[in-house]
Amino acid sequence: MTPDIIYMILMGIIVGIGASFSGLGGGFLMIPLLLFMGYSAQKAVGTCFLGILIISISALFAHSKLDNVDFKAGILLGIGGIIGAQVGARLLSGVPTEIFKKIFATILIGLAFYIFFKK
Repeated sequence: MTPDIIYMILMGIIVGIGASFSGLGGGFLMIPLLLFMGYSAQKAVGTCFLGILIISISALFAHSKLDNVDFKAGILLGIGGIIGAQVGARLLSGVPTEIFKKIFATILIGLAFYIFFKK
């Protein structure tokens, strides 16, 4: 196995733990790592979604066994997410990677402040 393959598997393990623990989907970890590896913003996001799909299915099974899933709410969120994902993918196609990095970092910092200071 090449170092990149080993790195990707280790990254997947870390993201899987983080996503299943926090419910954030793993993109907050996976996107910066893929950007660091030299992926364009568009390729990082698209690749991340494939990884998240696989991780999410596994996490869904684990949380379902623990009776931690509201399937109706999840399906409704997913229906809205299908529409939003189509719009978001098209919007991202016109954003240069350097600008995407700044937008993504700003969102992460904003979320961190919100979570930290929320009462």
